[in-house]
Amino acid sequence: MTSTPDNSDPTDLDALAGEYVLGTLNGQQRRALEQRLPHEADLQAAVDRWEARLLPLNDLAPAQQPSERLWPRIERSLNALNVPAPPTQASTRWWNLLPLWRGLTAAGLAATLALGTALWSATPAISPPAYVVVLVAPHSQAPGWVIQANDREHIQLIPLGVAQVPGDKALEFWTKGDDWTGPVSLGLVKPGQVLSLPLDRLPPLAPNQLFELTLEGPNGSTTGKPTGPIQFIGRAVKVI
Repeated sequence: MTSTPDNSDPTDLDALAGEYVLGTLNGQQRRALEQRLPHEADLQAAVDRWEARLLPLNDLAPAQQPSERLWPRIERSLNALNVPAPPTQASTRWWNLLPLWRGLTAAGLAATLALGTALWSATPAISPPAYVVVLVAPHSQAPGWVIQANDREHIQLIPLGVAQVPGDKALEFWTKGDDWTGPVSLGLVKPGQVLSLPLDRLPPLAPNQLFELTLEGPNGSTTGKPTGPIQFIGRAVKVI
């Protein structure tokens, strides 16, 4: 879901920073962004914000001591790929070590992020989320949105890019627990915008709870149930 944002648009700049932090930019795009970072304060601030959002996942798994054979194997792999050495400081950021995220499912993506961040010593400045959901495109498995919940009654939907929505359509947000009779609408979502929602009229958030974004009419589904194609989907993973 890698996009080509307009550098003058703050929303697109934030989306570009989010894709950089998640590691979904290709090599050429990543290197171009890293060359801009020292000279563009707005871009650096956006990258810092995304890092702060995701660092709480540091608590998902205990730190692991790599074996003595790991680093030589990594070095051999890099040499085989003709990767220039030594890397710059920017290119050694922890998120650049995880290019395989793009092909993972929601739960797998969250787990990979946890293992990657656990290898670093940065301490999160904010409370870690109780639940995390990574919403991915059904066909490509590309991550499009992240849901964080610091308790079981409030969630925050965070875009990782700006989804393309036809002018006569809208994205509608849905959730369904394992024992529910059907999905419940959480309202319409504007592409590229963060959405914070209370779940005060629903049962508390639970592990494996389904979340999805579907393409509906401009005013949402007229039936109270999803009718359009699923754009992004994922399940809740309890992390604390």
